[in-house]
Amino acid sequence: MYKWQAIIFDLDDTLYSERMFVLSGFRAVAVWAEQMLGIPAAVGYDELTALFEAGVRGDTFNRWLASHNINEDVVSSLVRIYRSHTPQISPFPEVPGILSALSEAFTLGLLSDGYLDVQRRKLDALQLASFFDIVLFSDELGREFWKPSTKPFETILEQLSIRRPELVVYIGDNPLKDFLGARQTGMRTIWLRRADGEYAHLEPPSAAHKPDIQVTSLRQVLDLLKSYEPE
Repeated sequence: MYKWQAIIFDLDDTLYSERMFVLSGFRAVAVWAEQMLGIPAAVGYDELTALFEAGVRGDTFNRWLASHNINEDVVSSLVRIYRSHTPQISPFPEVPGILSALSEAFTLGLLSDGYLDVQRRKLDALQLASFFDIVLFSDELGREFWKPSTKPFETILEQLSIRRPELVVYIGDNPLKDFLGARQTGMRTIWLRRADGEYAHLEPPSAAHKPDIQVTSLRQVLDLLKSYEPE
């Protein structure tokens, strides 16, 4: 008999590859740029992808426009296209089966950061919402309550009617923000540290940020939850 009351998941790079979303956004931007800026879509997509693969984050569009001698005033339009596009993404292959198995034994929740409309479109594209009893995007609470704030963790526990957070496991991928707030509310935490994950190269910045357990594959989680007992 399982003793855990609920399992709560992060979304990006936990249930699907965040890289897939980024490339989907680049395709949409490249199509728009071909029409509006005269940059062939295939060329634009390859250039944006090359910047991402080189580790460029945050100012990708600025650098790309500069390479074409285009004024940075266009950046806001590119960001709008990127965030508002319909994502062409899919879950990691094992995810639907694992969520199905877990949902038979546990209450499941989803808690994710990110711009609300963007995250909703991602979840719609992934077609995973039916597995979760509660879905909470922290942006619904306000940008100041994104992780690692304890507010979204406290809120989802309340929505799940759970009074003993030590009987809840949170599974995420980012050691900078996923585990601090969860641990401060009393949850147990699992770091899904996929080898090719966006944050796999990072280390927790403090002892308070460290997860209770680390795994490299979601397939390990089901067996782990059978043997990993609440204290």
